[in-house]
Amino acid sequence: MRSLALAIAMAACLAVAARAGNFYQDTEMTWGDGRGKVVDGGRGLDLTLDKTSGSGFQSKSEYLFGKIDMQIKLVPGNSAGTVTTFYLSSQGTTHDEIDFEFLGNVSGEPYTLHTNVFTQGQGQREQQFRLWFDPTTAYHTYSVVWNPQHVIFAVDGTPIRDFKNHEARGVAFPKTQPMRLYASLWNADDWATQGGRVKADWSHAPFVASFRGLSADACVWANGKQQCPVGTMEAAAVAGGRSWWNQQLSDMSYRRMRWVQRKFMIYNYCNDAKRFPQGVPAECHLR
Repeated sequence: MRSLALAIAMAACLAVAARAGNFYQDTEMTWGDGRGKVVDGGRGLDLTLDKTSGSGFQSKSEYLFGKIDMQIKLVPGNSAGTVTTFYLSSQGTTHDEIDFEFLGNVSGEPYTLHTNVFTQGQGQREQQFRLWFDPTTAYHTYSVVWNPQHVIFAVDGTPIRDFKNHEARGVAFPKTQPMRLYASLWNADDWATQGGRVKADWSHAPFVASFRGLSADACVWANGKQQCPVGTMEAAAVAGGRSWWNQQLSDMSYRRMRWVQRKFMIYNYCNDAKRFPQGVPAECHLR
């Protein structure tokens, strides 16, 4: 009976996870005056940036923990000055936030993948990477696993960062504020490319970033209550059960993450003693 219960719980969890998001049903445009367009019958969405404005969208639902996947094809060619974002955020001055930001560059130069975690309105936890592929020629999957113990960033299934819950050691962790999913394409040529030295070349506009493959296997927050997908807790509670709710890095996944960080990380706030003259944040010393 126990094995049958596990099988049923896992099947239910996987069934929810396999549901492909529909941009018509699951998101709404928040700005851009028509520059964002749902395409392919709701399976995709294109954001556009021109000299007048960028564009953005948000999820209709708020989430409190989940696994969020998005496939993105970034602005090709000379993308200097542009920033494409995919992130989770709550509201207010003490908001929580989990960021993927993609900083464009001149033709032939690599994008910078910028990640950050805000807790109670405090960020300054940036880690930046070069990608090991061209993110403009095909769609790649960018994922956030957010559960009560971890925030795991992954690219095409490879973990690149793990922000752990160290509340017991005095480090704040995002776990009480529901967050929406947001995405945008905007002009940040005052800082985005080589510290703002390279500006957007508007002769290449309009710039377009394309999104598809939205999947939110997540606990929805509605009417003051958390509603999780069927099977999520059951799968996590059974010995050996696998669910994003209790996901952590295996030894192999940890080694893969460390390999990515050694080869492709170009900035880590934990190594920036000049920025933190009184000492780097506490989590930098914890594993």
